[in-house]
Amino acid sequence: MESGAVGYPRPLLRRAEWLSLDGIWEFTLDPDASRLRREVRYDAEIRVPYAPETKASGIHDTGLYEACWYRREVELPPVGPSERQVLHFGAVDYHATVWVDGLLVGTHEGGYTPFTLDVTRSLGDGTTHEIVVRAEDDPADLAKPRGKQDWQLEPHSIWYPRTTGIWLTPWMERLGRACVTELRWTPDMTRWEIAMEAVVKAPAGERLWLSVRLHAGDVLLAEDRYAVVAGEVHRRIALSDPGIDDFRNELLWSPARPTIIDADVELLDVDGNVVDAMASYTALRSFTVDRERFALNGRPYTLRMVLDQGYWPETGLTPPDDDALRRDVELTKAMGFNGVRKHQKLEDERYLYWADQLGLLVWTEMPSAYRFTRRSVERLTRQWVEIVKRDVSHPCVIAWVPFNESWGVPNLPDSKPERHYVEAVYHLTKTLDPTRPVIGNDGWEVVATDILGIHDYDASPDRIRDRYATVESLPKILERERPGGRALVVAEDGLRARVPVVLSEFGGIAVAEDGPGTWGYSKASGQELGARYAKLLEAVRAAPVLAGFCYTQLTDTYQEANGLLRGDRTPKFPLADMKRANQGDGPVEPSEGAAPVSVTHPEVLVTERGGAPR
Repeated sequence: MESGAVGYPRPLLRRAEWLSLDGIWEFTLDPDASRLRREVRYDAEIRVPYAPETKASGIHDTGLYEACWYRREVELPPVGPSERQVLHFGAVDYHATVWVDGLLVGTHEGGYTPFTLDVTRSLGDGTTHEIVVRAEDDPADLAKPRGKQDWQLEPHSIWYPRTTGIWLTPWMERLGRACVTELRWTPDMTRWEIAMEAVVKAPAGERLWLSVRLHAGDVLLAEDRYAVVAGEVHRRIALSDPGIDDFRNELLWSPARPTIIDADVELLDVDGNVVDAMASYTALRSFTVDRERFALNGRPYTLRMVLDQGYWPETGLTPPDDDALRRDVELTKAMGFNGVRKHQKLEDERYLYWADQLGLLVWTEMPSAYRFTRRSVERLTRQWVEIVKRDVSHPCVIAWVPFNESWGVPNLPDSKPERHYVEAVYHLTKTLDPTRPVIGNDGWEVVATDILGIHDYDASPDRIRDRYATVESLPKILERERPGGRALVVAEDGLRARVPVVLSEFGGIAVAEDGPGTWGYSKASGQELGARYAKLLEAVRAAPVLAGFCYTQLTDTYQEANGLLRGDRTPKFPLADMKRANQGDGPVEPSEGAAPVSVTHPEVLVTERGGAPR
């Protein structure tokens, strides 16, 4: 068993003990997806959670195949009469079928989202149990959400090697018959409170209470007990408002001061016995759109982001380890960025943990499908709901991006059904989470959005400066300019309100010396790159139209060599120069420039509204 927050696959609902299933599994390819379970013969070993396309897996087969099989035996103590054994998967690409001790326990469709299976009734006698996983992933299917995974044999242009099968940690937990299955936190700065939603699975008729203790460091903020009603708890936990900003600011989360509010949560039976215990966290912060500008915690804020594809040379979509995730967050901040746009990938949730803890803003983006069909609509919508559900409580997540560059909706200007689709997903996202801005389609051909994201890879700093020179130039940009060769707005009634404009993709400068086969939007010599970058960023920072930017990109990714860092995360020019170019020589926003302050204000309210359970 393993313990602790670091390394735990689900950081917002952590229990003390869990069993990682990372490691060696038996493995075989099923090229045409034709084999039945009883026919499978395992002829190789694979290191999970690395996909078979990667070197780290030990397989390193980058060919075209439609399915693969995994098998592993695991030792488990007997399950007691009041216990359940559950099996979790961080991600399996694309359609997973799972058997335990020869019995089918469940299926899941979606290559980026987690799923959980209760395997208690499938466990046979004894302590040794067999787990078999079949992953089906048609490499030619363009109607499924697939992100940057190439459909051709060899990666080309901006498309990367495929990812098949298990690529995030599988793991097991022993739970009681009564347990918490979901937690959601929603901060509200205007009311100085935190809303909590919990879903509880328990035998019918069992009376239960939920105990919640919130604290920032050693300072107790609230302690409550609530009755579980119909398997749920919905409560707003009021905090004591310190009043004066000097004290309020100590409790607010920002990239400069990422103050975390830890939560100790216990499920209690009628006698007060703990039947489930877990740790979680949240933070007090808001991110809002104020006409053409952003506001973080009610104060004006400029986004300085970088596009992050989230690949590693040896391990593909899977991080090499937890330290690699933390290091990526630390490097991004050291380069002078305050946020990332995770591009065409749902990142390992442990990355969001480090972004929460260290202070880095994140745009969450849906991996695209590339065809508009009834099936692609059903798939993307269902999986997008799962993505929002997984990430909605992370303080670092500040925006949702369901579509990028009209991928999956290629006829937006002329197709009403496609425009209705984008509008519908935009409004669905606002329904699921009304607290964050939503970018309906980032890059161009906007239908419904809270932010106008523009992709402009013009290599000339002078043209960039002129194009976004004045606020008065915005109507011209919207009506006549086509930075990506596409109309920026295709909504029938135009943009319904003034929204912030973000240069959400630009730059993409590759180093010419990287040789043939490398790709970039423009090229410079290694000696020129730093100076080219500084001039381009100077033009972008000076543009009054822009409320923020997102440079392409953080790292070289396979043949796409336009990263500021190489694939192994070594910088192409000094990090200090990158930071200076991103932030300029003047002061940054007050919320970014302040030194971290510990929460020491003693006048906190300890609430005890629930009373003792009876």
